[in-house]
Amino acid sequence: MLSPKRQKYRKQFRGIWRKLAVKGDRLNFGTYGLKAMSAGWIKDREIEASRVVFARSTRKAGKFWIRIFPDKPFTKKPPEVTMGAGKGDVAWFVASVVPGKILFEIDGLSLPESIKVLKNVASKLSVKTKIITKSS
Repeated sequence: MLSPKRQKYRKQFRGIWRKLAVKGDRLNFGTYGLKAMSAGWIKDREIEASRVVFARSTRKAGKFWIRIFPDKPFTKKPPEVTMGAGKGDVAWFVASVVPGKILFEIDGLSLPESIKVLKNVASKLSVKTKIITKSS
């Protein structure tokens, strides 16, 4: 799973989301991409599952780019623990995503193949997404 090599602090606050993406809202590398349409946290496992789909579909021809990284620790307390015993241990890492952020980009495949792959990837994510092209 993806996780940061080192951090300044082990645990973070949950934080709040911006209204819209300010950075990372345009296609930079590929011809087709997957854009987030809702705010949310994407787990490292979801990104890894997406990476596997991309790797299998672009094996011979094509290239893909992952534009998000899970750098935010998500803590969880064990079941049946009473309140007031501090913050839980880090369970996994998440990437904080706001509407308009480009999540993945793909290039080197035809339009129908790219759409098929991006729909498959979108089904693995916990946020609403939209397939976009370089022209739009």
